[in-house]
Amino acid sequence: MKEELDPRRRRVLDVALATFQRFGFRKTSMEEVARAAGISRQGLYLSFATKEALFVAAIEYAVEDGLTAAVTVAKDESLALEDKLVGLFDAWTGRYVGMMGEHVTDLHEATLLHGGELLRDAEARFLDLVIKVIRGSKLPVTFKASGLSARELAETLQATARGLKTICTSREDFGARMRLAVRVMCR
Repeated sequence: MKEELDPRRRRVLDVALATFQRFGFRKTSMEEVARAAGISRQGLYLSFATKEALFVAAIEYAVEDGLTAAVTVAKDESLALEDKLVGLFDAWTGRYVGMMGEHVTDLHEATLLHGGELLRDAEARFLDLVIKVIRGSKLPVTFKASGLSARELAETLQATARGLKTICTSREDFGARMRLAVRVMCR
């Protein structure tokens, strides 16, 4: 899934994500990221030629980290279906609830402009993972009579998670509301 990053690059990308979330794409400067990461601006430019390249690398890092966490949840055989589905959406979506603040529109626009294809691919990979978990459960049999497929169930949960991400103020709130949605589906 994700190649192991050296600790220095991981630190820079963690700091870049936090800085973009704090200031937005437009207001984030390479100088600010370098200072927060404890490296020189020139050192940052050696790894990332432009702010856009840093932003795309940070998106890719965050996406791969989320997918890796989701795969770990999906493979956990000790989890009941409800816990597994809630865990998947917490790993993918819940981790960002309450972090975006006033710059969410700026970050969304920048993500679409600079990393739209990357994000669409990651969303599809995540959806495939959720479909696989659903297909491995009794849900498809339960919903067969109503004509709903595993894909439709997964897409409904994904849409629910997106909506909850915009109205929830904390990861805990997101988890509780997502659990309710999953519980309804699993009953």
